[in-house]
Amino acid sequence: MSDEPRVKLAAHPRARRHISTAKGWGGLIGFVVVGLLSYRAHMSGFDSALHALAGGIGLYLLAWAGAVAIWREVAVAEVARARKRLEERALQAREAAEAAAKAEARRASAAAQ
Repeated sequence: MSDEPRVKLAAHPRARRHISTAKGWGGLIGFVVVGLLSYRAHMSGFDSALHALAGGIGLYLLAWAGAVAIWREVAVAEVARARKRLEERALQAREAAEAAAKAEARRASAAAQ
């Protein structure tokens, strides 16, 4: 186990909301589409409902897996972007400190003469 903190999608507010929305829509669309197709295939009401339920569950799981896969990549990219931005700021601060130190050294040298 590494000491580096891990990105958790459950703690990411946008990811959590989008994953839940994808699951909801996936389940609903799967239920409705499979239900309509079963009804149009002249299945009994019970069989149509059973197939619709199975289709809803299947698309719910598929939507969940897809949303999690996508958000893993997005979250990793966000972390990489934030890390790069932090490194750039640290570099700028270091350069500014070096420039200030050089200017102070020049002032001290000029004052000593």
